[in-house]
Amino acid sequence: MRKFTTIILLCCSFSVISTELKAQNADIDILRSLNSNTSTIGFSKLISNTTTEVSIGVPLVMGVVGLIEKDDDLLKNALYIAVSVGVGGVITQGLKYGINRPRPYVSYPDITAYAFETSLSFPSGHTSLAFSTATALCLKYPTWYVIAPSMLWACSVGYSRMNLGVHYPSDVLAGAIVGAGSAYVTYLINNWFWKKQQNKKLIGLQAYL
Repeated sequence: MRKFTTIILLCCSFSVISTELKAQNADIDILRSLNSNTSTIGFSKLISNTTTEVSIGVPLVMGVVGLIEKDDDLLKNALYIAVSVGVGGVITQGLKYGINRPRPYVSYPDITAYAFETSLSFPSGHTSLAFSTATALCLKYPTWYVIAPSMLWACSVGYSRMNLGVHYPSDVLAGAIVGAGSAYVTYLINNWFWKKQQNKKLIGLQAYL
């Protein structure tokens, strides 16, 4: 009986290790394929560089317009999007230093890095920022002309990070989950908060009314 149990445990262990190895191999194989597509490197550099500017610029512009137009709802939405981006960023940085995964070009010299990065690899910060911004916009403005360009941009950012050789596919997937999840959880908390406050006007806006 002990021998049988030992054999079962060994088989299970081998199965788990084999699955993990296959997943790791798929991760690097997909990355190599995307990284070798040099025809989109210019696009990837461009779209990747828009991440921070868009994620900060969208709520900032919305907030300024909200103040100028005395639009309380727009101002609240701007605050919500900014908080979503902030929450996603904090979680992302915590995971980076908790998991401590090196960049792919550090572990695999055949991967060409088209961008210099000093932070750790998992999860993708750019993808997290993009998906938190895009998801927050989609939740607040659920129309096709907001959802389509927002998600196309976020997915393009994720692709660009792999194409540039700075992230594994699993980094990008995790970044998308963190970003979208942060925006959704913040959305629920935001709705609960303003409902509890009976949708009162923001303090900074009351002086203009």
